[in-house]
Amino acid sequence: MSLLIKNGEIVTADGRAHADVLCEGETVTRIGTNLEAPTGARVIDATGKYVFPGFIDPHVHVHLPFMGTFSKDTHATASQAALVGGTTTFIEMCAPSRHDDLLEGYAQWKEMAEGQSACDYAFHMAVPRFDDRAAAQLREVVADGTTSFKVFLAYKDFFGVDDDELFGALTLARELGVITTAHAENADLIAKLQARLLAEGKTGPEWHEPSRPVSVEADGVHHFATFLEATGARGYVVHLSCAAALDAALAARRRGVSLAIEVVAPHLLLDASYAERPDFEGAKWVMSPPLRTKADARALWHALQAGLIDTVGTDHAPFDAGEQKVMGKGDFTKIPNGIPGIEERVKLLYTYGVSRGKLDLHRFVASASTNAAKLFGLFPRKGTIAVGADADLVVWDPAQRSIISAADHVMNVDYSGFEGMEVDGRADLVSVRGVVQVEDGRFVGAPGRGQLLRREPEHV
Repeated sequence: MSLLIKNGEIVTADGRAHADVLCEGETVTRIGTNLEAPTGARVIDATGKYVFPGFIDPHVHVHLPFMGTFSKDTHATASQAALVGGTTTFIEMCAPSRHDDLLEGYAQWKEMAEGQSACDYAFHMAVPRFDDRAAAQLREVVADGTTSFKVFLAYKDFFGVDDDELFGALTLARELGVITTAHAENADLIAKLQARLLAEGKTGPEWHEPSRPVSVEADGVHHFATFLEATGARGYVVHLSCAAALDAALAARRRGVSLAIEVVAPHLLLDASYAERPDFEGAKWVMSPPLRTKADARALWHALQAGLIDTVGTDHAPFDAGEQKVMGKGDFTKIPNGIPGIEERVKLLYTYGVSRGKLDLHRFVASASTNAAKLFGLFPRKGTIAVGADADLVVWDPAQRSIISAADHVMNVDYSGFEGMEVDGRADLVSVRGVVQVEDGRFVGAPGRGQLLRREPEHV
């Protein structure tokens, strides 16, 4: 089985060239000009189009128990939506609660994805509690090839860890050579602010952001960084949303803390006014950390353009507006948190970063693919176009124009957080390890093509 992509412009994080790409079996075998197609090869003419490495979403929730309900996507729908958007690998948060057995939860997440995902996938393993039993189980998870943890400094008594547990988890992460991702807020302070707002009769979705102000997130980032510094562990802040939290992360870096920074598409492109829409419509845009000000979004864009932000993910969390978000009517703390976005991330970043903004094409590829591959043990198998790399390729047509609508999307959710937004460009053709999964912007491939990507720890 061979695939030859001819006449396109290959763009990676550190280079670009007009050249052909030959894929044989599951890998890239040749890159050059005027390559001849082997007998029986499929030939794709990419004239006038970019050829990108498959994009990687480092922050996805497919199965997520939250606020008494479960996210709507299956691994089949989420993975096909990812591919239509150009994402060939996602890293899902395996998120059992502190009341669950960690190994049983890990087995459950793997079982749900196996044979169902159309693209490749990996996991971040949540650490909702830390004790001797959890430590032993986490060692087994790492030995199985899941080499990143997730801690929540929020959602107390469900996902969240206390300081003793955080110190223990990071100490183990340092020993095992794994990176720890963190939802950085302050659970105790959020609980106090929520209780005060509800007591004052402030119950609508517009009060979600005031219950988790920027100071709470900035404090959470500083707190996490302090524990990284004390333990020597490597860290990664997920969905950083505001200038104050960015300042805290960059200050930690300046004093030598190993801390990577992720932003997600909603915080780049939306603002708090969406969650303030009347008649409970704002519930569609309730996520944590919340949507912030336009000034915060500008600060994130500037940092991304400057290379200070490492990755752009989605925090994809699909909860129906009509059946699930309404659980929080009369009490904003019960609104399932999250905005769906796995299908739209790459188009939005290309449009408002590259096409209509100041984001360099190479920075675009780095933040949407390569940096995640490097941080999470997938590079150079993923995240680049090179001989020996997996043949995960995206043929991108920059001339396409469309408007985002829930009526057209593949995700199994009843609304889009980006409804009506114009987008430039489209993933015309997408391959996963040499097999075409998307053609003419539509999923045409094998529903169970995806594989669990087992990774090696990084000892430094």
